[in-house]
Amino acid sequence: MLRRCGFVAAVILASFATLDASALERRVAFVIGNSDYREISALKNPAKDVVAVSDMFRQAGFEVFVASNLTKLQFEDQFRNYLAAVDGADIAVLYYSGHGFQIGGENFLIPVDASLKQAADVEVQAIKLNDVLEQMRSKSKIQVIMLDACRNNPFPRKDYWLRDQLVVASGTGLAQVRSSLNTLIAFATAPGAVAYDGAGDLSPFSSAFARRALAPNQEIHTVMSAVRRDVVEATKGLQVPWENSSLIDEVVLMRRSSRPSLPPVLEKVVLSGAGPVDLDLAEPVEADGGTITVSIERSPTLGRLMLDGKVVEAGEQIQGKDLPRLQMDVPKGIGEPEEMDMLAYAARDNWGGEARGMLVFRVKSGEGPRGEQVMASLEAEQKQQVLERGIHITGAAEAIENREIDIPVGVGPIPLKLNFPTEDPAVSLRVASYPATGTLSLPDRILSPDSSLMADEVDRLRYEPQIGAGKTVEVAFEIRAGSAASKPATMKLSPTVDPCDSAAGEPLDLQGVVPGLLPNEIGADAVKLCEAAVKAYPDVARFRYELGRALLAARKVDQARKAIQQAADRGHVRAVFELGYLYATGTGVPVDRKQANTFYAAAADKGDPYGMTSWGRALFNGYGVERDTAKGLDLLLKAAAMGHTYAMNDLGAIFTEGRNGVTADQARAVAFLEAGVQRQDMYSMNLLARNYLSGAGVEKNPKTALALFQKATELGQPYAPGNLARMYRDGVGVERNPAEAQRLFEMATMRGDPSGAFDRAVLEMEKGEKADQATAVRFLAFAVALDTRDQLPEARTNLAKFGTKVKTAALKQLRQELRSKVPASGSPDNQLVGAARRVWEEANPRRDVF
Repeated sequence: MLRRCGFVAAVILASFATLDASALERRVAFVIGNSDYREISALKNPAKDVVAVSDMFRQAGFEVFVASNLTKLQFEDQFRNYLAAVDGADIAVLYYSGHGFQIGGENFLIPVDASLKQAADVEVQAIKLNDVLEQMRSKSKIQVIMLDACRNNPFPRKDYWLRDQLVVASGTGLAQVRSSLNTLIAFATAPGAVAYDGAGDLSPFSSAFARRALAPNQEIHTVMSAVRRDVVEATKGLQVPWENSSLIDEVVLMRRSSRPSLPPVLEKVVLSGAGPVDLDLAEPVEADGGTITVSIERSPTLGRLMLDGKVVEAGEQIQGKDLPRLQMDVPKGIGEPEEMDMLAYAARDNWGGEARGMLVFRVKSGEGPRGEQVMASLEAEQKQQVLERGIHITGAAEAIENREIDIPVGVGPIPLKLNFPTEDPAVSLRVASYPATGTLSLPDRILSPDSSLMADEVDRLRYEPQIGAGKTVEVAFEIRAGSAASKPATMKLSPTVDPCDSAAGEPLDLQGVVPGLLPNEIGADAVKLCEAAVKAYPDVARFRYELGRALLAARKVDQARKAIQQAADRGHVRAVFELGYLYATGTGVPVDRKQANTFYAAAADKGDPYGMTSWGRALFNGYGVERDTAKGLDLLLKAAAMGHTYAMNDLGAIFTEGRNGVTADQARAVAFLEAGVQRQDMYSMNLLARNYLSGAGVEKNPKTALALFQKATELGQPYAPGNLARMYRDGVGVERNPAEAQRLFEMATMRGDPSGAFDRAVLEMEKGEKADQATAVRFLAFAVALDTRDQLPEARTNLAKFGTKVKTAALKQLRQELRSKVPASGSPDNQLVGAARRVWEEANPRRDVF
């Protein structure tokens, strides 16, 4: 029976490792492999490159996002999830294997659905590397980008739009990139040169990197030097990897700073003359996985140390897994009286970690009745120890096996609270199957697929789900205790989205966790749900912002502004944009365009696509700021590249008409509108339908226009019903149907379309003697009330032509629709317009339309 020996325990515990603080670094990698291209030649290696490289990053303790064969839309979605995870990270890594080439010194990564047939296609189909880098830079301390993508331009077209210039693509390779401070960009080959697929399953670069990066405690420049040597050798000098670094902080991918853990098994009674006696030493545990060797520093002097029948001498090395099989053989005649002896040993791991252990022997004689009595007592104790360890292992397995735990997404690591039944120092757990997504950790270290932990650490085990990954994952452990048989145990972890996120999350929020809702889609229960989330997670700024959105939708403006300000103060970037929107629209504060622009610019600097769109729009048009067309256009293009359809629609309008010195290019406009339609944006549908009606940038096609208008109408777009109504009114692309036109104009009116209201009034007036003049007046009042930009002066002119009797009748109708009284003051026209505005506001209880 082994017992703890106090003074020796102090020595052993002093030798235990203190984990390096750098082990707590937040490190996130996004690994992409694009092989199955649809329009151009497929690549054989990237699909396998992504497996090897992602496994390497997992072994190194990174949170890993993995993706294969991404379309442009899929890249946008997964990159946003990655950016949400990277927010505040120490190291952000992007590893890309696939097609890539340069245009005018700009590097582009190519999604699998890219065709690049038109000059404008590169802006909506490809991924600009500099945009990716800027986003990573705005979120993280250190950025590492690795590109196994330096191949020839595979597309027949060579000239593409790049900002305001038509640029010819380079024939080979990728261009050099200027890295900002604390950034490393590594290329599979030198700038302008071409990388090769190689003869094996992996590309030469990915193969070398996946292998060399596993070297523990190697700084990344050392790793890349070794990768370069391997690739040069593999390609016989045809390919030379190259990197551009401005790192000022050390980057170690495979950091290993722990030491083997030795349980405090420190004292044992050994009988002489009883033959080899099992020492029951526990196998050393290496927290980071890997093999352990044990060196015998001091052998016992009173007997022989044995392993599988062979003597083990001082200075010999054995495997850590063999330590539990060590035995002690003390000859007869020793131990009367009792004598003391000692075994000292050192456990060393693969990367230099070391821990020392000692076992103190109390040697007693095994001869005579007294020896037999001691022998019987020891055997009973041994059996009891085996029984207790078996119970511990069984209880430990039962605490884990078949557990199903819901884990909230986007609130940090969540304790699993397993209520582990033992802290037996002999019990350890090895991670037998790491979760497919997300991160397992302890407060002092990130676990990797081969990690182990001690029994007293299990109740501190945590899991953080990966943003965007909703599938249940499994975690399997192998539970061990000395020489006892190990037991497997598996539990399930299910990511769950907080009800506040589901009720009030916003689209394209780079710190969000859901696709999001538009303002008019936020329900009445959102305030209550988000108040609960703020209470449960007071440090998560996202919930305060979403509470602000919910309060705005409920028209509790003052409370909303307070919540949004709190979120902004806590670092939520979209909340900063929202403050700008409040000032731009005069929601709860006086209209102040300059103040709005200050917030827009701050959000844009942090990479927010909403901020980039609004700040870009202000700069391009000179709204409250000196006009800077080039910078404004660049911001709009960047926001569009992030998938923001508002920016795409702005660009569609700019290139349709040609504005502020930017040349009109209707084909380029159509490319952006089609990209918006692909993302199910109802505004893009409405705008593109107009192009198909007029033939601007596309072949005229009324049937396609009709289908787009109908889809936009179904989605709730405010102006599509009016456009659709005009087609039915005039019989364009559809059989003439005045009744359907009338219905659609009325729908457009209630969605806030002043032109739809005006056309409904005109439609009524065109009925001649059969016209209901009160109805005509009513819709003219709506047209004036909704025309906030004074674009329909004829609506007020026509309203003024009607007599007092008709206006009184129309005003009576409007007042009957109101839930509250309107003061009867002012001219009849003003009363009509005021009542119409109030009717519309009561029917649309939201701060804006969309």
